[in-house]
Amino acid sequence: MKKLLILNGSHSDIPLIEAGKKLGFHVITAGNDPSLIGHSYSDEYYKVDFSDKEKVLEVAKDLKIDAICSCANDFGIITASYVAEKMNLPGHDSFETTYKLHHKDTFRQITKKYNIHSPIAQSFHSVEETNKAISSIQYPVIVKPVDLTGGKGISRANNNEEMKQAIIKAFQMTRVNTIVVEPFLFGTMHSFSTFIVNQKIVAFFSDNEYTYKNPYLISSSAGPATNIEEYKNILIFDMEKLAQELKLVDGIFHAQYILSNNTPYIIEITRRCSGDFYSLPVEYARDIPWSEMIVRAESGMPIENYLMYEPQRYGGRHCIMGDRNGIVKDVIISEDIKNNIYDKFIWWKSGYKIENYLKDKLGVLFLKFDSEKEMLDKINRITDLVKVIYI
Repeated sequence: MKKLLILNGSHSDIPLIEAGKKLGFHVITAGNDPSLIGHSYSDEYYKVDFSDKEKVLEVAKDLKIDAICSCANDFGIITASYVAEKMNLPGHDSFETTYKLHHKDTFRQITKKYNIHSPIAQSFHSVEETNKAISSIQYPVIVKPVDLTGGKGISRANNNEEMKQAIIKAFQMTRVNTIVVEPFLFGTMHSFSTFIVNQKIVAFFSDNEYTYKNPYLISSSAGPATNIEEYKNILIFDMEKLAQELKLVDGIFHAQYILSNNTPYIIEITRRCSGDFYSLPVEYARDIPWSEMIVRAESGMPIENYLMYEPQRYGGRHCIMGDRNGIVKDVIISEDIKNNIYDKFIWWKSGYKIENYLKDKLGVLFLKFDSEKEMLDKINRITDLVKVIYI
């Protein structure tokens, strides 16, 4: 039986693990934390830091793997591309291309070079260097480590004092000692998740994204995105241009964008599975086996040429989060939303301790709606409809 190495075993990686098994692989997961729930779904587990590409390469060679698949994390896709390149495995872009796409400074250089709708960013390599540029900065701006996801280390700065604090925070978080500073865009957040075959988009899913207490961490999403018909051609043009210019291999090509002043500005690109079971709402809305397609692509297997068609259903997901730290007693779900929940994945139990309410999640609810009106109404009220009760 062929061996597939999946780089982690969080709840977000379970759909990939299950898809790998369905495709006939002996699935091996890797990661620092053996307690992660996804590892119980795999056939085998190895304790190794998936962000350490040299150590993962050593394990991959010892295991004689046949394919490697990223987890729902940028460090995972960077490591996967490195191992694939060193072992001559299929399904991945070059390590250089992958690295540049998944670091915010080099990605902004790419979007500028090819005239992609994206913010213009300045990159800096030290606190001192950034502080010297403060006098020329027009506020508000957003300050980000170039190598992290999930809102880690990100701050908005409206003046010099906030800027100095944001710089320190970002440099404390980055592993590569680089940050970017770019204009803060006022608008709405969305995702545009696609599959490319021969550098052309053959399927896509779009959604609106929402945050709760942490303004830089997506906690809920619902699609199709508002007014996507008006903006999808701009997004398709930009993403296909990137795919063609960078000679990207077949597979997932996911973008996050801000709709500002009637323009979709791409702020992030990934070539990996998105987190928090993102593939399940896609599969519900589109009747496309999104998780299986990701594993197929990253394993070098052929992808069926799914035609682009409009989503047939309104759906989304909601990550259950608290509004403060504390001990969880219960999660109360309003009768107004219960009929919209078609599935769920819950890992909290009574007595669960929320230690960082800005990032800790208790589970994920999968939602369906009968209309756009119902979708927008209930997703905008979701944190009132699903409440964490504390002891």
